[in-house]
Amino acid sequence: MKTVKGPGIFLAQFLGDKAPFNNLRSLCLWAESLGFKGVQIPTWDSRCIDLQQAAESKTYADEVRGIVEECGLVITELSTHLQGQLVAVHPAYNELFDGFAPEALRGNPAARTEWAVQQLKYGAQASRNLGLTAHPTFSGALIWHTFHPWPQRPAGLVDEAFTELAKRWRPILDYFDEHGVDLCYEIHPGEDLFDGITYEMFLEKVNNHPRACLLYDPSHFVLQQLDYVQYIDFYHERIKAFHVKDAEFNATGKQGTFGGYQSWLNRAGRYRSPGDGQVDFKRIFSKLAEYDFDGWAVMEWECCIKHPEDGAREGAKFIQDHIIRVTDKAFDDFAGVETDKGLLRRIIGLDK
Repeated sequence: MKTVKGPGIFLAQFLGDKAPFNNLRSLCLWAESLGFKGVQIPTWDSRCIDLQQAAESKTYADEVRGIVEECGLVITELSTHLQGQLVAVHPAYNELFDGFAPEALRGNPAARTEWAVQQLKYGAQASRNLGLTAHPTFSGALIWHTFHPWPQRPAGLVDEAFTELAKRWRPILDYFDEHGVDLCYEIHPGEDLFDGITYEMFLEKVNNHPRACLLYDPSHFVLQQLDYVQYIDFYHERIKAFHVKDAEFNATGKQGTFGGYQSWLNRAGRYRSPGDGQVDFKRIFSKLAEYDFDGWAVMEWECCIKHPEDGAREGAKFIQDHIIRVTDKAFDDFAGVETDKGLLRRIIGLDK
């Protein structure tokens, strides 16, 4: 067995215009002061990193890594969640997702997609330059608007959509393979890969590509009422990244999983700071240890109640307290006896 690394923190939700949240160095110093040991870096914000430069210049990548290490931390992964979303966007969402792209590309879906694909390739190159082996992202979505089959979905619609999604991602997956990096899809509502079945459908379309891996985040499964522990049994070989994010689901006689268009505060299912929700992290950390997951436990803070700085401070300790330092011996070794083949045969009654 292997011990999970951590605690790490995803910086995306903490970036701001005021110190210490306005640049990579001060953010890292802040995170280290709370007890974090690693940072997951969002690549769409120049206050953290210039993704293209990190891809094209090993010298620059070393400088970024040096900043983080001087603060007593390491880089756990780079993230291209927003860029990955733009690899596949249904026209109904064009205006909503245009904000994820450079201003010059807004209103031009074809150019936006081309930019997103290149961003993912930069992500592979930059990850290699930084010595990283896993890269979280989103899959994007072409048929999320049809997830509930009303009106009735025409025959062949889902297959056609997943064929197209795979067509867009296969060259990117090949590129990540060339650079020795696993692409880790965060299975998430709003993506066409939103549960185990949709992930398997995608895997089939990309011929079980070895780099089509997973970022495991149990919070999204609480909101779907999916068994997030058994999920690990099914997909542990593909899980290469891990977000520690909590959630709760409290159905009422008025609303359930769809949320009724309510704000996050008023939804039956909502995200919470680590330890404040319903996720059984003791079982999760035990499962991951059983399956030799040796990646990072990275806190992603999303909570509609608690202040983010309090969530971060508590989250570092929460993760540290849940990391299991795996044993290197059996607990009953003290009662062991020396053995040989003769003893074994006598025990099962084959010899006297």
